[in-house]
Parts: sequence; C-alpha cells; structure tokens
Amino acid sequence: MSLLRLMDGRLRWLLVFWLFVLSAVAYLDRVNVSIAAHSIQTAHRLSNVQLGWVFSAFVAGYALFQAPGGRLADRFGPRVVIGLGVAWWSVFTTLTALVPAGAAFSLALLIAVRFLLGAGEAVIYPAANRMVANWIPSAERGLANGVIFAGVGVGAGITPPLITYVLLEWGWQWSFFVCAFLGLGACLVWSLLAGDTPAAHPWMGARELAHIQGGITAPVTGPGAPAKNWRAIAGDRNLLVITGSYFTVGYAAYIFYTWFFSYLTRVRGLDMKSSAAYSMLPFLAMAICSPLGGWVSDRIAKRHGKRAGRCGVAAFGLGVGATFLAAATQVGSPRMACLVLAGGAGTISLAQSAYWAVTADVAGRSAGAASGIVNMGAQVGGVLTALLTPWIADRFGWTASFLVAATLCLFGALAWFAVDPYASFDDSAEMD
Repeated sequence: MSLLRLMDGRLRWLLVFWLFVLSAVAYLDRVNVSIAAHSIQTAHRLSNVQLGWVFSAFVAGYALFQAPGGRLADRFGPRVVIGLGVAWWSVFTTLTALVPAGAAFSLALLIAVRFLLGAGEAVIYPAANRMVANWIPSAERGLANGVIFAGVGVGAGITPPLITYVLLEWGWQWSFFVCAFLGLGACLVWSLLAGDTPAAHPWMGARELAHIQGGITAPVTGPGAPAKNWRAIAGDRNLLVITGSYFTVGYAAYIFYTWFFSYLTRVRGLDMKSSAAYSMLPFLAMAICSPLGGWVSDRIAKRHGKRAGRCGVAAFGLGVGATFLAAATQVGSPRMACLVLAGGAGTISLAQSAYWAVTADVAGRSAGAASGIVNMGAQVGGVLTALLTPWIADRFGWTASFLVAATLCLFGALAWFAVDPYASFDDSAEMD
C-alpha cells in the first residue's frame, strides 16, 4: 500500500524516466562502435569506406524497421515490443564483438550483425511514442518526449569515456559485452514496471488516472485495437512535412554519432583521451536542451497555442543550430570548435520533442506507426550522413561537410511553418 501511495500521481513519470534509461542504453549501444572504430578497423583491416558501410548497415536496419516497429507497438502494445526490442539488440551488440577477424566473410558478417542490431533498436522510439500517446496528456507531451530524448544525449555522452576506459583496460570486445549486459538489466526492470494503458496498470491511482484521461483527446488503445491503414498514415500531409523536416535533424545529428570522435582525433589533432572528453560536450548539450525544449514548448503552447509552442520552438532550435554548425567551421581552436559544435547540437535538440508531441497528437491511435515513419526520415538522413560525410570531407574538406548539414537544418526549420499542429487523422479513414 505504501508503494501505491508513493506512485499515486507519479506513475506516468516513472515510466517516462525508464524510457529515458532505455533511450540512454540504446544510444550507448549505438555510439560505442564509433569509439571502437579504430580498433575494429585495425582488427578487421577495413578501409574508411568499408567502415562507412558498417556504420550505414546499422542505420539502414534502424531506418527500415521504424514503421513496422511502430505498427507492432500499435497492435501488440508498447510494453512487450519494447522489451523484446531491448533483448534483441543486446544479443546483437554481443555478436558484434564475436565476428571473427581476418576471415574472408568477416566484413559481410559484421555488416549483417550491425543491420540486425539496427532492426532491433528500431522499435524503441515509435513504441515509446505509442506509450506517450496512451499515458501522457497532450499538454505534457513536450516535456515527456524531451525527457525521453535526453537519454540520447546522456547515452551518447557517457559512451566516449566509458568505452574508452573499457577499451584501454580490457580490449574493444569487452566494450560491447558491457553494453549488452546493461541492456539486458534495463530490459528486466522495464518488464516489471511497464503497462500498455493507464487503466490496466495495477499501480495506477484514481487521481492520476482522471488527470491522464482528462488530457487525452484520442482514444487510449491497448493491444489488438484497430489502427489506420498505411495509405491513410503515409499520405497525411502534416506527417510528410514533419518527416521531411526530421530528415534534416537526422542528417546533422548523425555526424556527432558516427564521425565526430574521428573528426576530433584525425582532423583537429586531439589525442584519444582528450577526444573522449570533448566529444561528450555535444551529447551533454543534447541531454540538457532536449527536456528544456520540451518544457518551453509546453509552456508556450499552453499560453499561445500549439503553433507557437510546437512549430515555433522547433523552427527556432533548428535555425539557431544551423548557425552554430556553420560558425564552427571558422573556429581555429579545436577546443573552442567543440564548444561551438556542442551549441549546435544542443539548440537542434530544442526542437526534438516537438516532432514526437505533434506526431502523437496528430496520429492518435496510430501513433506508433506514424512515429515510425517520422523517425525513418531521420534515419534516412543518418544513412546519408554516414556515407556522404567522409566523401564530402575527402573531396571538399570538413568545412563543406558541416555547411551541408547547416543548410539542411535551415530547410528543416522552414518546413515547420507548413505544419498544422491542430490537425488529426480522419476518423473515417479505413482501418487495418
């Protein structure tokens, strides 16, 4: 009874917090390969282009399974889908370290393992937004999504020092084993805490349930409920614009996830330990600015409407972030450049929660599938970043690589002026 009293009014935020933890673990498992890249490259005798294929394999699997992962969460509930996804990606994180070096098929096997790892991680954010659509009142969705995506910054931020320490002490393979162990532990806790809907959760109190139900306009759906068909979802104009804008965020963000550590060591001339320390800065900025942007978005939306609170905050964040990315190319000091780039990563993250809050509001009972489509746009941007960034840098210099990302962010900011945050899917649309 004491536990129930403690949770009364707070259960939804406990689940949001654990989604934050899972988000951090997901990015730990994602970014570890960039820190161990040189060791993997040496062990498997990979060229920079081949290493880019390995990076892109993960993002390709992650991108392709976004929408199916979201649809699974709509059909079977976010609790079981997220749990199975975390277990899946933990297994393939382990297998990354077990690919035999020197074999004729090792590159192909490494690409396959990373692709399947990406497919497992693909469920986390669409299913999390399905959870948000069921559990979080519309007025709180900016902050809730901001907290969840703060896990991106925390996970990516702790990766450089943690993976560098494990790598130097025990070898690069152990850096993947540690990440897998953390994933399985987080999965176990999630399976004990989570529930698909507030009304069905045994710890839910009457006060909190009334608050949640009073703030959600779309129906709260459990496993097996019908959802909109794919044509109704993919053909929604709002969703297409949001997806296009999120593509630009993904392109810019993946520079930090894949090539930033290598950029600091190989281009800016920092040693490995200094690079590990300074490469934390963009991710710490993301961790701070993501919930901050969500909180500001909720406050402005409450006072001035969703167009200002959601669309305006997102456009502002992307526009200022583009300015920081462009300015960093003109900074001579490696350490000052890191600070400016961190400012770019942080301000872009101010926009993060708006994408997910608006998608949950617009999509309603199909929030999982719709969120998968939106996030697929960002991951397509990530695939292009992994491939194009080294190609552009080799031919035109790293300044050009960052200017391309900055230009795309400006287009992403302008796209928000075409979004209607009050629109919703047609209730008469055909169900699957």
